[in-house]
Amino acid sequence: MTDFKYKICCMGAGYVGGPTMAIIAKNAPHIKVTVVDLNQTQIDKWNGDKLPIYEPGLDEIVKAARGKNLFFTTEIDKSIEEADMVFVSVNTPTKTNGIGAGRASNIKNCELCARTIAKVSKSSKIVVEKSTVPVRTAHAMNRVLNANTKDTGISFQILSNPEFLAEGTAVKDLMEPSRVLIGGNQDAGGLAAIQALVDVYANWVPHERILTTNLWSSELSKLVANAFLAQRISSINSISALTEKTGADVSEVANAIGMDPRIGAKFLQSSVGFGGSCFQKDILNLVYLCESFNLPEVAEYWQQVVTMNEYQKTRFATNMIKKMFNTVTGKRICVYGFAFKKDTGDVRETASGTIIKIMLDEAAKCAVWDPQVEREEMLTEFKYTHGIEHSNTPRLDDLVVTETDPYAAAKGAHAIAVMTEWDEFKTYDYQKIYDSMVKPAFIFDGRNILDHEALRKIGFEVYAIGKTVSENDPMTC
Repeated sequence: MTDFKYKICCMGAGYVGGPTMAIIAKNAPHIKVTVVDLNQTQIDKWNGDKLPIYEPGLDEIVKAARGKNLFFTTEIDKSIEEADMVFVSVNTPTKTNGIGAGRASNIKNCELCARTIAKVSKSSKIVVEKSTVPVRTAHAMNRVLNANTKDTGISFQILSNPEFLAEGTAVKDLMEPSRVLIGGNQDAGGLAAIQALVDVYANWVPHERILTTNLWSSELSKLVANAFLAQRISSINSISALTEKTGADVSEVANAIGMDPRIGAKFLQSSVGFGGSCFQKDILNLVYLCESFNLPEVAEYWQQVVTMNEYQKTRFATNMIKKMFNTVTGKRICVYGFAFKKDTGDVRETASGTIIKIMLDEAAKCAVWDPQVEREEMLTEFKYTHGIEHSNTPRLDDLVVTETDPYAAAKGAHAIAVMTEWDEFKTYDYQKIYDSMVKPAFIFDGRNILDHEALRKIGFEVYAIGKTVSENDPMTC
């Protein structure tokens, strides 16, 4: 099909832009969808046999639509110029310096996108803010667009359309969303733009699940949704420290309170801590927003969610060291999982990185096995989040090795740390693994996914989040 009724361009071929556009293309074959990016390597991967991101079901969808109404290219200007609607789906990292460093989002990429759109556009367009952004970013983009097209007769309508997909279930979340949120100006032009985007999603999303709001409500809803979810994780993780001291079982506590319909069972699985690109960044952004509006008590409340998450990671690592006779110097630690959660290759803010950093500080050696994460991605995360790179850690390749299978990773190890809840971790031959390890052989289950009693029968010393081993040997991390 070449005579498309509508054309969409998405700036940014990452974790949000790629899957979102693939789902639009699948469900709206009359729409031409073009994903653009400056990174030629990234675009080549989208056009190749192995996609740059792993999501169950995504590969089949992309390959079915690619070349028909789904295209990936670095021809940015041309793609923007011919589009009726432009999605901005670029990275908005937390600032590392300057005002708001460590909390505020850097929206430089959003501004650059706006300037590019203004420069190449020869007709009016709808611009959809898809990136996770601070409140009132749409206002800043609108000012840039209008300032650079003054007296041209070209106008823009800015919409906020935050994503609520979860990595690992992105395809399902996009195909069957709990809601689609679209925010825009409430004047005639804004309402018309909102309707245009509603019409795109209405190709597969029931109208009752498409919510429309003003711009500011839409932008804020994204931050608050992630903050509430992260709050639940930090809440149950805080209780895990108490259950370990008292002899209670955090899984049983979570099950009991989760049956209360006022609470619900979701996001009550205690673990070594949350990671990913959104939770921590969005909460810190919310903290900064509250501080900016002189709401210190509100900022402090949400800051505690992040503080508890960091505490849970260091608590887990401290317990590992304590149980291994207060030293891991020279010991080989097998790390199962580097992705921040199962069914994704995303390593941003992964708890595994923090644990390995602490092990390195204690002079341990780490052998990592993850079924989807490449070593290059792991090293990038070490550099970006923890400041670890070859220039300041000369023996990095010796201290942190990546193995090609779980058995090689565990061979000669003193302990295994389960850091990602990959389903396959439950299926391994742990007798074979035990036989290859240094004794006593430890397992620290940071996701509470293994059969602990079966492992103890083999001979492992097993410690898990929120569970006590016995009354005489409580976990006291």
